Amino acid sequence: MAFDGFITKSIITELKNNIIGAKVNKVFEPTKNEIILGLYNNGINYALNLCANPEFCRICLTTHSKPNPQNAYNYCMLLRKYLIGGKIVNISNYDLERTIEIQFECYNDLNDLVKRKLFVEIMSRQSNIILTNENNIIIDTLKHFDNNVRELLPAHEYTFTPINKISFIEQKNLESFINNIKKHETNSLIKTLINTFIGFSKTFIKETIKILNINDTNYTENDLEKLFNYINELIENMGTSNISCKLIDNKDYTLVLNKYLDNYNKDYYNTTNLNINFFLDDFYFNKESNSIFINSRNNLLKIVSTSLKKIYKKLENINLKLKECEEMDKFRLYGELLTANLYKINSETNISEISVENYYDNNKIMVIPLDKSLSVQKNIEKYFKKYNKLKNALSIVSKQKKEAEKELDYIETIVFNLSNSKSINDINEVYEEISENIATKKAFSNQKQNKLSKKKSSSKIIELEKVDFKGYIIYIGKNNIQNDYISLKFSKPNDVWFHTQKIHGSHVLLKNPENLDITDIPDEVLYKCAYLAKENSKAATSTNVSVDYCYARYVKKTSGAKPGMVIYNNFKTIIVNRMS
Repeated sequence: MAFDGFITKSIITELKNNIIGAKVNKVFEPTKNEIILGLYNNGINYALNLCANPEFCRICLTTHSKPNPQNAYNYCMLLRKYLIGGKIVNISNYDLERTIEIQFECYNDLNDLVKRKLFVEIMSRQSNIILTNENNIIIDTLKHFDNNVRELLPAHEYTFTPINKISFIEQKNLESFINNIKKHETNSLIKTLINTFIGFSKTFIKETIKILNINDTNYTENDLEKLFNYINELIENMGTSNISCKLIDNKDYTLVLNKYLDNYNKDYYNTTNLNINFFLDDFYFNKESNSIFINSRNNLLKIVSTSLKKIYKKLENINLKLKECEEMDKFRLYGELLTANLYKINSETNISEISVENYYDNNKIMVIPLDKSLSVQKNIEKYFKKYNKLKNALSIVSKQKKEAEKELDYIETIVFNLSNSKSINDINEVYEEISENIATKKAFSNQKQNKLSKKKSSSKIIELEKVDFKGYIIYIGKNNIQNDYISLKFSKPNDVWFHTQKIHGSHVLLKNPENLDITDIPDEVLYKCAYLAKENSKAATSTNVSVDYCYARYVKKTSGAKPGMVIYNNFKTIIVNRMS
């Protein structure tokens, strides 16, 4: 992310116009890497987000609320003690450095006016938030780093990160700028500028030279003059409407002078927001939400995959047992033939096999193996015992296989639902469902359930995906909870229900408020519903997919069935191709 020196300078310029003189009335710590200061200034409430998360480190005003932990973290309690009631008197940074200093005027325990400082370091993995007194003696830090460069520990003096680069702002003229570039020149202008000057990021330089049409490896002094003038103009216009923060391919952003956009491919930049604070707030909030969504989904997929492997292993063992049971009739036959021919057989032991007539097969001679250590009578008993054991096992194992196959079928729907989830709410609903499932209950007992919502589905509104087509309203279930709700609670008897035939997928419901006969509903509407059922199934990329449909009154749930599992009858079938 391009939270570089230019973004930092621009953010501070905007903040100076809004929060200088603001009173701190609240302090929150939503996560261990994030502090939110609740501020009040001139009748307006602000929330200042200070984030030291390595992926999303930043400082900006925020309008997005975040859940506050029931038990505040220690650092949050410390900031409440030292900052609440204090007033912000200044916010600044050195040059284009990404260390921001916020100065406060506060009252101590003796009601004396004192100054305190909060240093916010935006440095990726080394990002930190440090509280000091007016003499820069550290009171405490959000993170305690122990390295050879600095000791960021309580009671130690706070020192800035050593700077080994040149200040662009202090370049008095073009000649000085060009000389410094030549002194540190590499085979790339981008690399040279990053290694030479404070606060330059790869994204900023890359997009700037693209706007100015400068070649990274083959540039002239005229190109450097254009670059020098552009950056100076950008710095001079910070905090004005002459610059914008532009989103690049929904992945990154940078500052741009507005007047230069006419010479650039406008389609490349698809978002403009003159208020850089709130642009960054939305950008990082979306990034964080997406990261939480992906991590939550992957965690659940990992748990479900573990259960899936166990069921596959269980089925493998069951099939081996069933294969063994296939020989039970052979053992029964051995026992019967030995019994029938017992009068002809010497009852002595030490016989390894015996030939008898098989009266089930035209008296053909059959060789029956015997246990030499046992008498013939004992061998007969052994074969009948094996037969009875396998007969009983067949009954039990056959039942176990049906149950395992049902469990497998159900968990495969969970995997499908997770793969098709689009929001954290979808993940929460799936989590809520499978946390109660017997196959995954043990796995979930070791998870921190407060990471996801634990509300019961019955206590909240289920948000269904809705499609309006030709005046008809179509609803699509995104998980088993939604599928059950659509099919069994939300539907009316004459609504039309759709599902792919013998393929995991969403339940689709066509609302039929006029109680029309299915034959009176336009074919294109029925086909559209069937197409949506196919597109929201495991057969989304297939052609010629069979989709069953019927009145909702013919959709039932059997006793003890898993969520999303229903039976239906009186249905018709539509064959859906890939294209709608």
